[in-house]
Amino acid sequence: QVQLVESGGGSVQPGGSLRLSCAVSGSIFSIGVMGWYRQAPGKQRELVASITSGGSTNYAESVKGRFTISRDNAKNTVYLQMNSLKPEDTAVYYCNVRVLGVPYWGQGTQVTVSS
Repeated sequence: QVQLVESGGGSVQPGGSLRLSCAVSGSIFSIGVMGWYRQAPGKQRELVASITSGGSTNYAESVKGRFTISRDNAKNTVYLQMNSLKPEDTAVYYCNVRVLGVPYWGQGTQVTVSS
């Protein structure tokens, strides 16, 4: 069993910042790619950012320069630092990790950007 616990969502004004965390626990042999996805109402879930075990990162064009993904392999935790938030960033954010190639999802955390 692999469990993902997310934290750090909330409400913020445009231009503000939030930091999401996702801690992975359970039967972990090794964690491969870790990432964050988001889903806004009426839209499909989309990749926001991902990071490999070696630290290579990938970002959606819409968040480049504003969001930073990082991971702490010793703590089995992935982070998403979100700066200069915009109303269009409003969504439920989901953590995703691959353990021996099998994908696991967090429960989701709401991020709302509104004045």
